[in-house]
Amino acid sequence: MSKVEAKLNEMGVTIPDAPTPAANYLPFTQSGNLVFVSGQVPFVDGKLQVTGTVGADASLEDAQGQARICAINLLAQLKVACGGDLDRVTQVVKLGAFVASANDFHSQPTVVNAASDLMVDAFGEAGRHARFAVGTNALPLGCLVEIDGIFEIR
Repeated sequence: MSKVEAKLNEMGVTIPDAPTPAANYLPFTQSGNLVFVSGQVPFVDGKLQVTGTVGADASLEDAQGQARICAINLLAQLKVACGGDLDRVTQVVKLGAFVASANDFHSQPTVVNAASDLMVDAFGEAGRHARFAVGTNALPLGCLVEIDGIFEIR
Protein backbone atom coordinates (compact mmCIF):
# COMPACT_ATOMS: atom_id res chain seq x y z
CA MET A 1 0.00 0.00 0.00
CA SER A 2 1.33 3.45 -0.91
CA LYS A 3 2.05 6.08 1.75
CA VAL A 4 -0.68 8.24 0.21
CA GLU A 5 -3.25 5.47 0.45
CA ALA A 6 -2.18 4.68 4.03
CA LYS A 7 -2.67 8.35 4.92
CA LEU A 8 -6.13 8.30 3.32
CA ASN A 9 -7.02 5.15 5.25
CA GLU A 10 -6.02 6.89 8.50
CA MET A 11 -8.47 9.65 7.52
CA GLY A 12 -11.20 7.03 7.02
CA VAL A 13 -11.03 7.15 3.20
CA THR A 14 -10.91 3.87 1.30
CA ILE A 15 -10.09 3.97 -2.39
CA PRO A 16 -12.67 1.80 -4.19
CA ASP A 17 -12.10 -0.20 -7.33
CA ALA A 18 -12.15 2.18 -10.29
CA PRO A 19 -15.52 2.24 -12.04
CA THR A 20 -15.64 1.34 -15.71
CA PRO A 21 -16.69 3.95 -18.27
CA ALA A 22 -20.41 4.25 -19.01
CA ALA A 23 -19.89 4.89 -22.73
CA ASN A 24 -17.29 5.00 -25.51
CA TYR A 25 -14.48 6.83 -23.71
CA LEU A 26 -11.45 6.00 -21.60
CA PRO A 27 -11.46 6.49 -17.82
CA PHE A 28 -8.05 8.17 -18.19
CA THR A 29 -5.36 8.84 -20.75
CA GLN A 30 -1.69 9.51 -20.27
CA SER A 31 0.47 11.89 -22.29
CA GLY A 32 4.05 11.97 -21.11
CA ASN A 33 3.96 12.39 -17.34
CA LEU A 34 0.43 13.81 -17.33
CA VAL A 35 -2.63 11.69 -16.55
CA PHE A 36 -5.99 13.10 -17.62
CA VAL A 37 -8.81 11.48 -15.63
CA SER A 38 -12.28 11.65 -17.16
CA GLY A 39 -15.09 13.29 -15.24
CA GLN A 40 -16.09 11.27 -12.21
CA VAL A 41 -19.57 11.34 -10.74
CA PRO A 42 -20.26 10.48 -7.11
CA PHE A 43 -21.02 6.80 -7.50
CA VAL A 44 -20.76 4.67 -4.37
CA ASP A 45 -21.06 0.98 -5.20
CA GLY A 46 -22.38 1.95 -8.63
CA LYS A 47 -25.19 4.17 -7.30
CA LEU A 48 -25.81 7.85 -6.70
CA GLN A 49 -26.77 8.74 -3.14
CA VAL A 50 -28.15 12.22 -3.85
CA THR A 51 -29.61 13.68 -7.05
CA GLY A 52 -31.16 16.95 -8.17
CA THR A 53 -29.82 20.47 -8.02
CA VAL A 54 -28.01 22.25 -5.23
CA GLY A 55 -30.12 25.01 -3.76
CA ALA A 56 -33.40 23.34 -4.78
CA ASP A 57 -33.32 19.61 -4.03
CA ALA A 58 -30.03 19.34 -2.14
CA SER A 59 -28.06 21.38 0.38
CA LEU A 60 -24.58 22.83 0.17
CA GLU A 61 -23.46 20.13 2.62
CA ASP A 62 -24.99 17.39 0.43
CA ALA A 63 -23.06 18.73 -2.55
CA GLN A 64 -19.80 18.96 -0.61
CA GLY A 65 -20.14 15.30 0.35
CA GLN A 66 -20.77 14.41 -3.29
CA ALA A 67 -17.71 16.43 -4.39
CA ARG A 68 -15.59 14.48 -1.91
CA ILE A 69 -16.87 11.21 -3.38
CA CYS A 70 -15.98 12.47 -6.87
CA ALA A 71 -12.45 13.17 -5.62
CA ILE A 72 -12.20 9.65 -4.18
CA ASN A 73 -13.33 8.25 -7.54
CA LEU A 74 -10.69 10.38 -9.28
CA LEU A 75 -8.10 8.81 -6.99
CA ALA A 76 -9.42 5.35 -7.86
CA GLN A 77 -8.80 5.98 -11.57
CA LEU A 78 -5.46 7.61 -10.82
CA LYS A 79 -4.41 4.58 -8.79
CA VAL A 80 -4.99 2.38 -11.84
CA ALA A 81 -3.01 4.83 -14.01
CA CYS A 82 -0.15 4.65 -11.48
CA GLY A 83 -0.08 0.86 -11.46
CA GLY A 84 -1.53 0.80 -7.95
CA ASP A 85 1.03 3.23 -6.45
CA LEU A 86 -0.35 6.70 -5.63
CA ASP A 87 3.12 7.65 -4.36
CA ARG A 88 3.99 8.12 -8.05
CA VAL A 89 1.88 11.31 -8.10
CA THR A 90 4.16 14.35 -8.13
CA GLN A 91 1.48 17.04 -8.60
CA VAL A 92 -2.27 17.46 -8.73
CA VAL A 93 -2.26 19.89 -11.65
CA LYS A 94 -5.91 20.85 -12.12
CA LEU A 95 -9.45 19.90 -11.14
CA GLY A 96 -12.44 20.87 -13.24
CA ALA A 97 -15.83 20.71 -11.57
CA PHE A 98 -19.45 21.12 -12.56
CA VAL A 99 -22.16 21.57 -9.94
CA ALA A 100 -25.85 21.09 -10.79
CA SER A 101 -27.19 24.37 -9.44
CA ALA A 102 -30.48 26.14 -8.92
CA ASN A 103 -30.57 29.57 -10.60
CA ASP A 104 -29.97 31.38 -7.30
CA PHE A 105 -27.16 29.10 -6.04
CA HIS A 106 -23.76 30.76 -6.35
CA SER A 107 -21.47 28.79 -4.03
CA GLN A 108 -20.01 26.32 -6.52
CA PRO A 109 -16.44 27.00 -5.31
CA THR A 110 -17.49 26.18 -1.75
CA VAL A 111 -18.89 22.85 -2.96
CA VAL A 112 -15.69 21.95 -4.80
CA ASN A 113 -13.51 22.91 -1.84
CA ALA A 114 -14.35 19.46 -0.44
CA ALA A 115 -12.56 17.82 -3.40
CA SER A 116 -9.65 20.26 -3.29
CA ASP A 117 -9.21 19.73 0.44
CA LEU A 118 -9.04 15.96 -0.04
CA MET A 119 -6.28 16.35 -2.63
CA VAL A 120 -4.23 18.52 -0.29
CA ASP A 121 -4.89 16.16 2.64
CA ALA A 122 -3.70 13.22 0.51
CA PHE A 123 -0.71 14.76 -1.28
CA GLY A 124 0.32 17.72 0.89
CA GLU A 125 1.77 20.63 -1.10
CA ALA A 126 1.73 18.48 -4.25
CA GLY A 127 -2.06 18.38 -3.87
CA ARG A 128 -2.43 22.15 -4.37
CA HIS A 129 -3.82 22.72 -7.85
CA ALA A 130 -5.45 25.03 -10.36
CA ARG A 131 -9.19 24.57 -10.71
CA PHE A 132 -12.51 25.67 -12.06
CA ALA A 133 -15.90 25.27 -10.40
CA VAL A 134 -18.96 26.21 -12.43
CA GLY A 135 -22.69 25.77 -12.13
CA THR A 136 -24.86 24.05 -14.68
CA ASN A 137 -28.55 23.26 -14.92
CA ALA A 138 -28.15 19.46 -15.09
CA LEU A 139 -25.56 16.69 -14.91
CA PRO A 140 -25.57 13.02 -15.97
CA LEU A 141 -28.11 10.83 -14.20
CA GLY A 142 -29.17 13.79 -12.06
CA CYS A 143 -25.96 13.81 -10.02
CA LEU A 144 -25.00 16.94 -8.08
CA VAL A 145 -21.31 17.12 -9.02
CA GLU A 146 -18.92 15.88 -11.71
CA ILE A 147 -15.17 16.44 -11.46
CA ASP A 148 -12.26 15.65 -13.78
CA GLY A 149 -8.56 15.99 -13.09
CA ILE A 150 -5.09 16.35 -14.49
CA PHE A 151 -2.22 14.81 -12.54
CA GLU A 152 1.54 14.61 -13.01
CA ILE A 153 3.19 11.28 -12.22
CA ARG A 154 6.69 9.85 -12.30
